[in-house]
Amino acid sequence: MGWKGQATVEDEQNVTHKGYFAAGLDSDPELASAISGELRRQQDCIELIASENIVSRLVLEAQGSILANKTVEGLPYARYYGGAEFADAVEGLAIARARKLFKCRFVNVQPHSGSNANAGVFLGLLKLGDAILSMNVAAGGHISHGHPATLTGRDYRIVSYGVSRESERIDLDEVRDLARRERPRMVIAGGSAYSRAIDFAGLRAIADEVGAYLLVDMAHFAGLVATGFYPDPLPHAHVVTTTTYKSLRGARGGMVLWNDEAFSGRINAGIFPGVQGSVLLHGVAGKAACLGEAMRPEFAAYNRAVIDNAQTLARALADTGLRIVTGGTDTGLMLVELAARGLTGDVAAKALELAGLAVNKNVIPFDARPPEAPSGLRLSSNAGTTRGFGVSAFEMIAQWIDRVLKNPDNDSLIGATRKDVAALCAKHPIYQSRP
Repeated sequence: MGWKGQATVEDEQNVTHKGYFAAGLDSDPELASAISGELRRQQDCIELIASENIVSRLVLEAQGSILANKTVEGLPYARYYGGAEFADAVEGLAIARARKLFKCRFVNVQPHSGSNANAGVFLGLLKLGDAILSMNVAAGGHISHGHPATLTGRDYRIVSYGVSRESERIDLDEVRDLARRERPRMVIAGGSAYSRAIDFAGLRAIADEVGAYLLVDMAHFAGLVATGFYPDPLPHAHVVTTTTYKSLRGARGGMVLWNDEAFSGRINAGIFPGVQGSVLLHGVAGKAACLGEAMRPEFAAYNRAVIDNAQTLARALADTGLRIVTGGTDTGLMLVELAARGLTGDVAAKALELAGLAVNKNVIPFDARPPEAPSGLRLSSNAGTTRGFGVSAFEMIAQWIDRVLKNPDNDSLIGATRKDVAALCAKHPIYQSRP
């Protein structure tokens, strides 16, 4: 009889349950049911939420690959764990593609999210208590830029700029006055609900005047930047952060991009070990996949269509009497004020979801209502364009939105609209076999 640490042949055969390396999702009916339900929802409904898109099967397979088993820490070719030959190849590929796509010198593809990318930059470049000048969430900024409920809002002194009450656009004079008075260490541009082009050169001039870094968070327009349909922040910003989904149409996660080698050690250390641990290597593979797709000519055509479709949707909704914040959009997203329908965003979003149209409630600039029941909706053309919807489809979508918002309690009308939505989706199917 062997000592306690020795395993018999029988022990070795029983250390994993039967079918461990062979059984798939069908072996867990509860989980399979929930995932199948989400698949049907995506197939039969129209996604209009600005922070979502539809990835390719390539991205799905990369993210669901054998890389889920591998743990690595540190940068490629300088890992703390062994067995990293192919991990380095995957991450190196993602970095090389991002550098080429955005024409920058340095990239970190490890952030688990856009918020982690921002937090890592803050930790690497700032001291606790430093002042950050960023767009107010109520005006369209992102919560990771200093909302009081976040670590950023707790650990740094946040000064917020908004938009002009008349134009609902960024007022550089206001930003300059705030910067001169508050002397921030960092100025942040970009947000989650601002639909217009941003003057990055003007913001860099303000940052330079007060000795601040300029950080641009391009999460909602990165795909447009990559294809030349939106101003490029990289010639002006000290650092750029982004997510890799939304307009990049890929894996959920974040990236940091910069050109000055002097920042490299601080930014990389801010990400790891600063705000996160080991790399989600399967996520990095998904990023590599979508960055490769973004280099193809059809990706430029996609982003051109994103803008055409968004502008069509905005015009068509305005024709129904709904007000579009700023009067239009330069990106794939827009804010819609609901005052003309006498509705709040929460009520409108629920009714539209029942009709097969997924949107999100959103505050609008100078909103007198709370975020839980705001005055607006945020819409996007990103996912619908990925499905192949053109301008005529988005004109129909505007009509359906108008129909539901005029009759949010009419179950039969909502049911009929859902059938119309499903019919359009059937003409533009996604994932015809289970991914």
